[in-house]
Amino acid sequence: MPIERATRSMAAARIAAAARRLLDASTLCAIATVSPGGRAHVNTAYFAWSRDFDLVWLSEPHAAHSRNLRAHPTVAVAVYDSHQTWGKADRGIQLFGSARELVDEAAADAERIYAKRFPDYGREDLSAYRFYRFRPRRVKLFDESAFGRGVFVTARIAGGGKPTWERTEIYQASERLTSARRRAEGPRRRRSRRRRSDPRAPGRG
Repeated sequence: MPIERATRSMAAARIAAAARRLLDASTLCAIATVSPGGRAHVNTAYFAWSRDFDLVWLSEPHAAHSRNLRAHPTVAVAVYDSHQTWGKADRGIQLFGSARELVDEAAADAERIYAKRFPDYGREDLSAYRFYRFRPRRVKLFDESAFGRGVFVTARIAGGGKPTWERTEIYQASERLTSARRRAEGPRRRRSRRRRSDPRAPGRG
């Protein structure tokens, strides 16, 4: 599958708006960490996020991923809507950065962010758990409805959460995959054409 690089940059506001939509698409994320022995590990967790694109989650400090990030704070996170259908417009976001356990005021700030997204959070005894904050340095966005088919946008995240466009990659699908997508979208396209050709359709005449 050939990959093309687009040379046109993308505005920070557009990247930020897309990132917010993608983070709002799911309350669960997949967190990838590295063990002290160099082995990859992945787990899922409920998460909330701040305006600066920091992610926070609640975990048991003795869990494998919590131990891993104490040894190696480098972390990657993926968020995506699990109700997507193969062959239709896809979307998701990957974030790369570092994470750490929070204490004192930083933990209180994380708790406020988390409780805002999960109002039922305070109803359970989670005193054995700790808050963790993930700070992304780079994000990779995939939103075919917004950017186009097979388009991945990578941006750096500076202080204050401002994204800066880094590159746009366009994955050219094989003819077989393109045909499958056309078949999946066929009925919808036919309905759209019928609406455009119907003089009684809303917005015509």
